[in-house]
Amino acid sequence: MTGKGGRRKPGQFSPEDMDLWRKVTETVEPLPQHASKLKDHAKSEEKHPPEPAISKSVRPKARQQNLKTGTAMERTVKPPATPPLAPIDRKTVQKMVRGRLSIDGKIDLHGMTQNQAYDRLNTYLRGAQARGHRLVLVITGKGSGIAPQLSGYERGVLRRVVPEWLALPEFRYLIVGFEQAHLAHGGTGAFYVRIRRK
Repeated sequence: MTGKGGRRKPGQFSPEDMDLWRKVTETVEPLPQHASKLKDHAKSEEKHPPEPAISKSVRPKARQQNLKTGTAMERTVKPPATPPLAPIDRKTVQKMVRGRLSIDGKIDLHGMTQNQAYDRLNTYLRGAQARGHRLVLVITGKGSGIAPQLSGYERGVLRRVVPEWLALPEFRYLIVGFEQAHLAHGGTGAFYVRIRRK
């Protein structure tokens, strides 16, 4: 139908238009079924562009380097465990006093400065370990009888600092433990030291 002035209303077709439409639809082949999927895929790619491709030769190398770095870092960060100290038991001390267990060696630090005594003790204990000694006696002395305010030196400084040195990590790789000596071996002026096996 046409309105006034021979114009058709919107949405209305003439018989000629309908014939033409039939002819066109008869000749057109239907689209493949996956055509709609391709359209959807194209739309999603526009919204989320794919990540840039990484070549296969690069990716495994990066992983191997990271793994190697990780293991190397673990080795350097983790410090080796410092061996613990164990006191010398009473039975062992009694055996030494009664002569049933021999003392393999002794070092006398009398009259040395702290620096001298430290170096001498370190060297001696390393040598004792290398020789396979089990027990040694370290003599520090009880200290001078002169008053410290007159002499300028602290009385019995080695007797005080030697146990502190023996507890340090560098000495713990050399010794298992230490204990104040019995009166028969110097009492408060000496220490039994058990050597750690190499």
